[in-house]
Amino acid sequence: MDARFTAEQDEIRGALRDLLRRRCGPRELREALDTPAGHDPDLWAALAGQLGLPGLALPEEYGGVGCSATELALACEETGRVLAPSPLLATAVLAAPLLLALGTEAQRADLLPRIASGTLTATLAAPPATALALTCGNEGEWAGGGRAGGVQARLVRGAGGDTAGPGAQGGDAGTAWRLYGQAEQVLDGHTAGLLVVAAHAGGFARSRTLLFLVPGDAPGLVRTRQTALDATRPRACIQLRDVEAELLGGDDEADVLGALARLGDTVAAVLACEAVGAADRALERTVEYVGQREQFGRAIGSFQAVKHRLADVYVQLQAARSAAYYAAWAVGQGEQRVGGLALAQALEALRTAAAEGIQLHGGIGFTWEHEAHLYFKRATGDDLLFGPAHRLRAHAADAARLFERTEVTV
Repeated sequence: MDARFTAEQDEIRGALRDLLRRRCGPRELREALDTPAGHDPDLWAALAGQLGLPGLALPEEYGGVGCSATELALACEETGRVLAPSPLLATAVLAAPLLLALGTEAQRADLLPRIASGTLTATLAAPPATALALTCGNEGEWAGGGRAGGVQARLVRGAGGDTAGPGAQGGDAGTAWRLYGQAEQVLDGHTAGLLVVAAHAGGFARSRTLLFLVPGDAPGLVRTRQTALDATRPRACIQLRDVEAELLGGDDEADVLGALARLGDTVAAVLACEAVGAADRALERTVEYVGQREQFGRAIGSFQAVKHRLADVYVQLQAARSAAYYAAWAVGQGEQRVGGLALAQALEALRTAAAEGIQLHGGIGFTWEHEAHLYFKRATGDDLLFGPAHRLRAHAADAARLFERTEVTV
């Protein structure tokens, strides 16, 4: 492994940091959060048009840049530094890889170029921690549950509405898949132009899971933005009231659960880098402040207790950075089961950096006007949505069979 960044990676990071410094300061961030969309469309257009960020990890044949998930993770480190609210995570990290891995050639040719150009945003309508096998296996009933929650899919034949048997194919003439149910905590679900919806297709909670494509303006689709602890990650409740959908891939025998689990490792690596960027900025702001604020005639940053606390944060951050960079490199090389541990360490580093930042900023750190609380809310929100850290570690240990007993015969 060569730990040095390539010239192309340095250029991507530098260009993105410069653009975000000019277009996503504290004032612009708060203004974007107060809009109905929860992000600045002009910033998104700049990220897509000037830097090609939505298509960074997509093949050139579909209008992408042709880089790997490694470059996408490093780019998200920069967006994490400023907590940039944008559809990048939902579109480029959650939805686009599934379209690329499972979609038919016609679906990829139609959707991926529009995603790469930024004209189409997309998201995954499924609980990420369980669907992506981050904290447990994804063979359970997370995608369905009928009226009690989740989404169910049925294949309807003809205008009369007769339901086809479980073995029927979505591409048969005169048939259509229809979805009914609800998905909550869908990232950017209220604005996404395309929803990739996970649903059970056997009429019961543990039947097979399939993925479906639902346009954002589909009849019967109701989308409501939810109040979230972390306003920089807007999310929505999605209700599907007998909505017609297109089967992703056109084959109901595809290994959907395997594709979601493989995607989970990439998502974890990207999120780890993003959390490291946020933690780095939180620590940087705190160091600046303790060097300026005076008490008893001297800067509080000169007190030994303050130095020790910040040194502990720095050590934890650097360990998390190393783990995140390794995970980003590993997923780019096709390795699996490396992202979860990096994400656990990065989430803990961000929580510590944000909490110490609030404490060491004193009274101003607790105010709504200051940025410190936004970083703490990002740490807590990610912990709830993709973690928590102890479950990420427990699942990694189970996957590695770390605590299984082995019989030794002599």
